[in-house]
Amino acid sequence: MCGRYALHANPDVVALQFGLDSPPEFLSRYNIAPATDVLIVRDGKASLAHWGLRRRFANLRAETLAQKFPGPYRNGRALVPASGFYEWQSTAGRKQPYYFFPADGALLALAAVWENESFSLITTEPNATLRNIHDRMPVIIARDDYGAWLAGEDGLLRPAADDALQARAVGMAVNQAANDSPRLLEPVELPRTLFD
Repeated sequence: MCGRYALHANPDVVALQFGLDSPPEFLSRYNIAPATDVLIVRDGKASLAHWGLRRRFANLRAETLAQKFPGPYRNGRALVPASGFYEWQSTAGRKQPYYFFPADGALLALAAVWENESFSLITTEPNATLRNIHDRMPVIIARDDYGAWLAGEDGLLRPAADDALQARAVGMAVNQAANDSPRLLEPVELPRTLFD
């Protein structure tokens, strides 16, 4: 699943990358959680929508999306701009958060489906960067495929290329949704294990 993400880019950069006529209005956030209103892009425009399709589903699986939610899948495509996202690795009785961000320095476009002012992110199998940390990852739409995804094209719900993301371990403060600071992105050194 994708339970948290960050968006802290300059609005002009968001407008340029997503082909918007004017910069969208939003506040930089470093710990965006479900059940909040966040920026999405659809029909060439940016707007705010509630993260949680039908107020229930923060994430939907790519493998069953078209069958279980055919209406939003066909007629409610959206992109969610993100600077990066978090996933948690379960190890030794604890969950260690990691922050994943684009290797090329651009923004991520997370695939989403939208309906009645609410949306869900779409998840798929992990790529090589995530495989040892989590068993799911958000679908990331490549910049050349924005138009195709929004127009309803199939075949785009797949893991990102193995070299598309970088990862770093971050502190436990991100576990609390109320914490929202650039410090959440700072790397931490993990303790060495007995097997190192």
